[in-house]
Amino acid sequence: MSTKKKTNQNTSSASSAKPWEHAKSGAGSAHDPLAARFVESISYDTRMYKQDIIGSVAHATMLAEVGLITKKELAQIKRGLNEIKKEIDEQGQSWPGWKVELEDVHMCVEAALIAKVGDAGRKLHTGRSRNDQVALDLKLWIEDAAADLDKQFTALFKAFVGLAKRDGKIVMPSYTHLQRAQPICVGGELVAWLSALERCQQRITALRAVNKQNPLGSGAIAGSGLPLDRSITAGLLPVGPATPNSIDGTASRDAALDMVYSLAMISQTLSRLAEQWIIYMSEEFGFLKIGEAYTTGSSMMPQKRNPDMLELIRGRCGNVYGNLVAMLTMVKGTPIAYNRDLQEDKRHLFAAFDMVADCLEMTTRIVKSAKFQEKRINERLHRGFLDATALADYLVTRNVPFRTAHQVVGALVRECEAQNLDQLSDLKLEDFNKACINSGQKADTCDAEVYAWLGPANVVKRYQSYGNSGLSGFTQQIKVWEKRLKK
Repeated sequence: MSTKKKTNQNTSSASSAKPWEHAKSGAGSAHDPLAARFVESISYDTRMYKQDIIGSVAHATMLAEVGLITKKELAQIKRGLNEIKKEIDEQGQSWPGWKVELEDVHMCVEAALIAKVGDAGRKLHTGRSRNDQVALDLKLWIEDAAADLDKQFTALFKAFVGLAKRDGKIVMPSYTHLQRAQPICVGGELVAWLSALERCQQRITALRAVNKQNPLGSGAIAGSGLPLDRSITAGLLPVGPATPNSIDGTASRDAALDMVYSLAMISQTLSRLAEQWIIYMSEEFGFLKIGEAYTTGSSMMPQKRNPDMLELIRGRCGNVYGNLVAMLTMVKGTPIAYNRDLQEDKRHLFAAFDMVADCLEMTTRIVKSAKFQEKRINERLHRGFLDATALADYLVTRNVPFRTAHQVVGALVRECEAQNLDQLSDLKLEDFNKACINSGQKADTCDAEVYAWLGPANVVKRYQSYGNSGLSGFTQQIKVWEKRLKK
């Protein structure tokens, strides 16, 4: 089911009192155009029409099972709702049933149903409130949105695996504090992004499991005196068993909050990736190129290829954070029941989803187009003493305590700098042993084998710990991903 947003709506003015305001005299809140516009949610909640109809069919089925409506009335309701769904599928926001005076998707659908089938439509709301109705619709929408995100994650994972297979064996520096650290394979870093994104996907899966409860049948707050069988509707809908408490059933927005938090974490991860690749694309680094479709030029400087799409992915993270903070703030002051504040949840949920869905799609396209620049990376790969830790590991194999080995290698780095040498492998064997002697080690601590431990290409081949970012680790991890994506 589509979870994408719809635009525009019919804003015809109110002409009569709202059907749920019979206790008021006159036209009620529909009398004031600002009041009517102030309370509406039809401008953004129409996207839940499919979920609303699915929930209504389940509710009507249950009403028939317990004898509150007849089988004939059930058939009329189903026929009417199916017709309404087809009409909205075809006409979208041009459907004439969207009326601002009816406030929301629920009442627009119900009014259209009544117009089609008469009293059978008027019976649909038996034992139901808009409070439990919207709580259900929201959970159904989140289920569908989560399924959409799963598909997008799969596409992004495949893009990363494809890039890793193309460029994964290229040796590059890794960075801590944005300073050169140890040599790794490009594939090792790409799998790091896969690992982070996999956790993002797992959060979506987890929130669906944690929030598996069906609020339909909770009514406005206290339940119903009618013989509703909530197990029937729970069995017909993919959101779990009936909520054990009617008040919490209508009051909770945990599923929406968990979804927006999960979306914020996705956005944060994509923002970090964007930042990393923006740096890699700079002339100072020159590690990476992406498709020109995902860069823009300058209105003044003709040579520019700016990574604007990545910058927008990074920038839009702030909007999703804003949605999360707004949701948390909105909920924190509401007493334990339905309050109209909760109507605003959908603005933030839908906005966050739309933005993250677009960013995931854009990231997938960028990753598919990306190419690491091996020649440019190799030009300066020897700089920064990337093999210093490997040299310390070599000394450990020669029975030198690691802290002493650390001291020895630090002295050797200073020696290279004193001799204007870029690489530890430029030192003579006697230089290595002299540093060892100065640290209280044997004069023959190092032998010619030391040179086989030096140089980034040698280092990435020596990594052997599980999950390493060298050749063995990357190769093993990418096989796991390939196997997973084949399923």
